[in-house]
Amino acid sequence: MQALAIVLAVLALAPFLWLLVMSFKTNAEIFRFPPRLFFPVTFDNYAALWTSDFRSSFANSLIVSSVSTVVSLVIGVPAAYALSRWTTRSGATITLWILASRIAPPIAFTIPYFLAYRYLELLDTLTGLVLIYLTTNLSLVIWMMRPFYDQLPRSLEEAAWIDGATTWQGFTRIILPLSGPGLAATAILCFLFAWNDFFFALILTRTEAMTAPVAVVNFMNYEGWEWGRIAAGGTMIMLPVLVFSFVVRRYLVSGLTGGAIKG
Repeated sequence: MQALAIVLAVLALAPFLWLLVMSFKTNAEIFRFPPRLFFPVTFDNYAALWTSDFRSSFANSLIVSSVSTVVSLVIGVPAAYALSRWTTRSGATITLWILASRIAPPIAFTIPYFLAYRYLELLDTLTGLVLIYLTTNLSLVIWMMRPFYDQLPRSLEEAAWIDGATTWQGFTRIILPLSGPGLAATAILCFLFAWNDFFFALILTRTEAMTAPVAVVNFMNYEGWEWGRIAAGGTMIMLPVLVFSFVVRRYLVSGLTGGAIKG
């Protein structure tokens, strides 16, 4: 079983390792056949990224993804808690409608979003992208966090209420600290979806609010595709998510499975 797991891990990581290796090659070396195991390493592709518009686009991605993730958690976590403690049938119905908003394909909202953003002057703005990712991530936050609150016994809150705590104090001081693994897993997924988005960033931005995934496309031009810079840009785009996931990996595993068992 261990050998099979190692083989599967190598197959899963092979494209990423290939992309990383390609980012340190020149275009001539990339197309060399047969490829060489040992080749002259160059950092020109990474240097070219930070002397182009990719630097500002990378910063835009960090800002938009971080802000949309934080705001989604601030709004979605209390909403998930309220729906979890809502004992009537309406709570399940509302949760279903919230989840249904995530099922529709993004292209279905393209024209309405574009027309609304043009009217509100939000095209090519970071605020516009934050609002887009907020609307898509809210349903994810509620969908993932509600099972965590469903499995927490209500006696914890009731004990706090008996001691004089308000509903908000019971939530922030008792329930919220216990949902750390769920918060970590949800934050990673929200950040990942916002960071990797290409469709909305391509449609709703031009130059000022361009994100890193869209900026990589600029290396594909009529003169030729700059594969080395494309690989370097792809590696830089993967790096923040990998670092974030590695830091909170312990919470990520427990968070993704925490709502699977109740009782």
